[in-house]
Amino acid sequence: MLKSVAITGAVLLAAIAAALLPMRSHKAAAQSGPLYINAVDIDVVPGQIDNYLAALKENGTASVHEPGCREFDIAVSQKDTNHVLIFEVYDNAAALDAHRQTDHFKKYAATTKDMVAKRDARAFSLVAMNMKGM
Repeated sequence: MLKSVAITGAVLLAAIAAALLPMRSHKAAAQSGPLYINAVDIDVVPGQIDNYLAALKENGTASVHEPGCREFDIAVSQKDTNHVLIFEVYDNAAALDAHRQTDHFKKYAATTKDMVAKRDARAFSLVAMNMKGM
């Protein structure tokens, strides 16, 4: 009996959490100005993609714990596996500047400096973000 109550309680808590997550995410997206997008195209030196992605994933995982970082997505081209797209969402440009001062970013930059053949960064202001649960 006690075991079934504990399981029912856990299921209920999971359902409440699932119901509240979209509201929390929606509330987190509301702010006074547009979000700052940093979109970076990277061409990785052939033979270095696995090492590069390992360093980038470590940087991205740490980045989303920074106060001004909302999202840090990494994608690899289906046509050219040495081409990577980084899509970062920050509260503002100052949050991106703060990100670039972190130890984890400096480690990523030092680790990957000889792995990058070409880098093209572009700044955007977010107009709309359409996601499920929002």
